[in-house]
Amino acid sequence: MVTQAVSAGPLYRLNTRHHKAALTAYLVVVLAHWAEHVAQAVQIYVLGWPLKEARGVLGVPFPWLVTSEWMHYGYALLMLAGLLMLRSGFTGRSRVWWNISLGIQVWHHLEHLLLLLQAITGNNLLGRPVPTSLIQLLVPRVELHLFYNAIVFAPMVVAMLLHRHPRPGERAAMRCACAVAPA
Repeated sequence: MVTQAVSAGPLYRLNTRHHKAALTAYLVVVLAHWAEHVAQAVQIYVLGWPLKEARGVLGVPFPWLVTSEWMHYGYALLMLAGLLMLRSGFTGRSRVWWNISLGIQVWHHLEHLLLLLQAITGNNLLGRPVPTSLIQLLVPRVELHLFYNAIVFAPMVVAMLLHRHPRPGERAAMRCACAVAPA
């Protein structure tokens, strides 16, 4: 009976019959966030905007989005939750790549947690004037978060591609209908 209850639960359904739709929705959210970082980089390095004005697409009309550590932490937590919740739907090589993305996101999430705690307490790392993450001590925030999002995104995309095109053994272990039909 426990097996039936578990197999009927929302997490099970998310990784079986709804896995493809859930991955698509997750990818849309990730791409939208990624586009914000790319837009900010274009604003700075191509258009020559000052850092305070380069706020991405949504940050221009809603500047509080860029300065809200709660919003940044919330997104990092959403990314982590998505990677965890969708993980059991992956098999074989795709699972390895998904786990790599998850591992990197764990660190990215911890960096955002550190930033949030500084914003909440008003005690910034090493007496800095603004909340500062560990790696931000070496790399400026805009470039660092563009990099973090890239290194989480790249293995995630590899995982999704391998998941859509599994080897026969991986296909046999899949519980979802994400794989394209074999040629």
